[in-house]
Order: sequence, then C-alpha cells, then structure tokens
Amino acid sequence: MAAKPRPLDAEAAAQAEAASLEERYGARAAVDIIEQAVVRSFAGEIAAVSSFGADSAVLLHMIAEVDRSVPVVFLDTGKHFGETLDYRDALFADLGLTDLRIVTPEQAALERDDADGKLHLSDVDACCAIRKVEPMARGVAPFRAWFTGRKRFQAATRQALPAFEAIGARVRINPLASWTAADLGDYMRAHGLRENPLVAYGYLSIGCFPCTQAAKPGEDARSGRWAGQGKTECGIHLSGLDRSLNNSSL
Repeated sequence: MAAKPRPLDAEAAAQAEAASLEERYGARAAVDIIEQAVVRSFAGEIAAVSSFGADSAVLLHMIAEVDRSVPVVFLDTGKHFGETLDYRDALFADLGLTDLRIVTPEQAALERDDADGKLHLSDVDACCAIRKVEPMARGVAPFRAWFTGRKRFQAATRQALPAFEAIGARVRINPLASWTAADLGDYMRAHGLRENPLVAYGYLSIGCFPCTQAAKPGEDARSGRWAGQGKTECGIHLSGLDRSLNNSSL
C-alpha cells in the first residue's frame, strides 16, 4: 500500500501544479481557465467561493455556462447587508446554479469571543478570524481547488495576482485576475446580469455592514472596506486561511 502523502509533500505538489497551470493557462481567457479547471484539472473536486458582492455575477455566470452543478460556497458571517442575502438568492436562481453551500462561524467561538456581536469595534482582525477565516477554511476543505473573483485592479495588495496559486495543499484560481472595471461592466451589460443593489449607492466592494462603506471618488474599489483602520484584507485571501486549513482536522 502506498504511503499517505505527508502535508509537505501535498503542499509541494500543489505548488508545482499551480505553477504548471499558470504557465500553460494563466494568460488564457477567463472562461477557458474555468473550463480547464472544471472539466479537466479538478473535475468533481472544485468549488467557487462567492461573496455575492459588487461584481460576483460575472464569475458565477461564466461558471454556470460551463457547469451549473459546481458548488458555490457562501460565507454567512452573520453581519451581511440584507441586500446581499436577497441578491444571493435572486442571482443564484437567475443563473440556474444548483449547489449553494452556506458556511457560518462556529457558535461556540461566537459565544466565547463575540457574545455581544461587537468584537469588530475592539479587534477587527479577531472578528474576521472568527467570522470569516475559520469558517471559510471549513467551506473549502472538501475541495482540491476553488475559484475566487479577485482582480488585480482592486487594490495594491492584488497587483501581482496570478490566475493559479497554491494555498497549502490546494489550488486557488482567479480567472478574472487581469480584468478591469470596464471589462466587468461590459460583461454585466452584455449578458444582462443582475447587480447587487448596493452598487448603486457607491459600494464597490461589499463585505460585512459594520466594516463597509461606499468608496470615495478616485479611490480604489476596496477603499470602503475597513476604512481608516489600515486593513485591506480579512485574511481569507492571505496566510490566515492556509493556517486554518493546516491547523484543522478537515
């Protein structure tokens, strides 16, 4: 019987696979990247992670065009705008997607560390760790790869974003990495896609309601996230998710 791969072996394999896919397909059209991942590289072992935010419809529409049964993981932090939750259900129905998986924070962790729901006021990183990073690690754990809708133009922290990247023993795929705001707008209009209603009020990047505000003119799309706190990412797209996956038994 072959020995079970050690974690370091699995991580090295994921890094090699992501590098190979990036070299071969990283510059391809977004829908080609999606088809390659869904049909060939990760068939039956891939999901999409979606916030159902400002431009989530673009990636989800492309995925639906390839395979409507691809699981879509939505992280319900308990702090979403009501508009986002309504939009999630409406867009999912519009696109004919069939497998919505909602993950939530652990109740025990909330009761222990955020019983009054105000942790974000004193320690925003700890709030994100409980409400976003840990539950998302559980959400993606069953899969070998997952899609995100991240783009390079969104923030300085994403300017070098590849289409394929290794996260521990898994591969994260960003088919829209090279897209611009104009590309997204053109695609939304061309396909008549439903828009999150908060966009009309200037919310260009939409997260939890206590830590999200409308973007100011001339600022990047994520300027309204954790405004004034020197924070640009919740941790899901940084090393925090990797650590949660490695430190869990998932």
